[in-house]
Amino acid sequence: MRLPAPESPLKAVLWDMDGTIVDTEPYWIAAEHALVEAHGGTWSHEQAMQLVGQSLTFSAGLLQQAGVKLEIREIIDSLTAEVISSVRQEVPWRPGARELLEELHQAGVRCALVTMSEGPLARQVVDSLPRPYFEILVTGDTVTRGKPHPEAYLTAVELLQERDPELGIHHCVALEDSVPGVAAAVASGVATVAVPHIVPLPDDGNYALWESLAGRSIAELEALLEPASAADYARG
Repeated sequence: MRLPAPESPLKAVLWDMDGTIVDTEPYWIAAEHALVEAHGGTWSHEQAMQLVGQSLTFSAGLLQQAGVKLEIREIIDSLTAEVISSVRQEVPWRPGARELLEELHQAGVRCALVTMSEGPLARQVVDSLPRPYFEILVTGDTVTRGKPHPEAYLTAVELLQERDPELGIHHCVALEDSVPGVAAAVASGVATVAVPHIVPLPDDGNYALWESLAGRSIAELEALLEPASAADYARG
């Protein structure tokens, strides 16, 4: 008698966007440079790296310190408009992201977008995908506290639970590329995969560290949720 296949522990994948699905960080950095220089200041590579993965409110504050004479909201709107314009010209997909999204879609694994970018940019990227992969969008303008605070990830799980009350933190995996993003995901209690891109990430054992999403599979995400793997994340 054939035994039924065990149910997958993986019910949802929570995706960061900038740097994880799309390589928009160069677009953000170019927009920052242009804005600071338009106000007579200078913007260094080191300053730009401080903003990777941070909330837009935090980023706008540092741009004010660099000499941008605009209100926080005006800075956010200016940067976002520039990045949206660049994305409309070319969507810079990260390796393996679309392939993994398609595999998850085919397997019926739910996906949520958890990004500090605001709704207009998130929707521009999501609308560029061939299918409606993302059931839920948690964006920087829908949360009170941005990454590295875990609010965005906890909010995503709560929204997923509205359709499936049995879904828990232990059924989810987060995919992130930045220090604040990884910190937010880990703090939420979600199993986390770090795929560093612009900024290197330490291998500290609190998350899986992958060089790329290219060639990665659902099976590898499922393995992160198995009890035996909790203290022994796969690396590669």
